Amino acid sequence: MFAVIKTGGKQYRVAANDLLKIEKLEANVGDIVEIGNVLAHGEGENVTFGAPFVDGAMVTAEVVEQGKNRTVIAFKKRRRQNSRRKIGHRQLLTTVRIAEILLGGAKPAKKTAAKTEAKAEVAAKTEAKAEAAPKAAAKAGAAPKKEGKAEASEAAAPLFKAPKGEPDDLTVIKGIGPVAAGQLNEQGITTFAQIAKLSDKDVAKIDEHMPFSADQIKDWREQAKELAKK
Repeated sequence: MFAVIKTGGKQYRVAANDLLKIEKLEANVGDIVEIGNVLAHGEGENVTFGAPFVDGAMVTAEVVEQGKNRTVIAFKKRRRQNSRRKIGHRQLLTTVRIAEILLGGAKPAKKTAAKTEAKAEVAAKTEAKAEAAPKAAAKAGAAPKKEGKAEASEAAAPLFKAPKGEPDDLTVIKGIGPVAAGQLNEQGITTFAQIAKLSDKDVAKIDEHMPFSADQIKDWREQAKELAKK
C-alpha cells in the first residue's frame, strides 16, 4: 500500500519503511509523528483520492534524524554598478521513517502507543528526580544548583570575544548589510582585522551557528584583509 501525503508545502509518495527527508518538524529523534494530510492512497491499481484530503486517513512516521540540507548559494551581480550580493541558505530537514498508513480513522498500533507511554514514563521519572534534587540538597545544607540560568547564560554567550577599541563599519564589506553587521556584532565580530584573522575552524563555527555560508565568510575574510591594511 502507498499513500500521497502533504507536509511542508510539498507532496510525497510514501510506503511503509520508506526513509524520507521533509521540512523540519518540531519533534525529537525517536518520536512518532502523525501526518493527517493524506491526498490519496491505494494498492496496485485501486487508488482513492481525497477532496482534497482523504477522510479518516493518516500516516505515522518515526523521527530518525534532525539536520540540515546542503548549502545553497544565491549570487546576484549588476553590471557597471559595482554591486554584488552573495547569500547562503541551509534548509532545516527532518529525516523520518514511515511506520504505518492508517485508513478509516484507525489508530496507531499498540507498539507505537506503548513506545509513547514508555517515553512519558521516562520523562515523568526525570522530572521527579529533578524536583527531588533541590530538596535533597537543602536537607544536606547545600545550595541548589541553578542549572537553568547557567545553561541560559551559556546559550546567550557570543561565539567570539569582541576586541577592545572602536568597532569598524562592517557594511563596507560587500555582501554585509546592516542586518548581517548587527548579527556579527552580537557574536563579538566587530573589526576588519578580526574578520581577516578568522581561521578555517572559526569559519566552520560561524557557518554552523549563524545564517552565513562558509563561502560567504571566506569572501568577507579576503575583503577584510585589504581593508585592515588601510
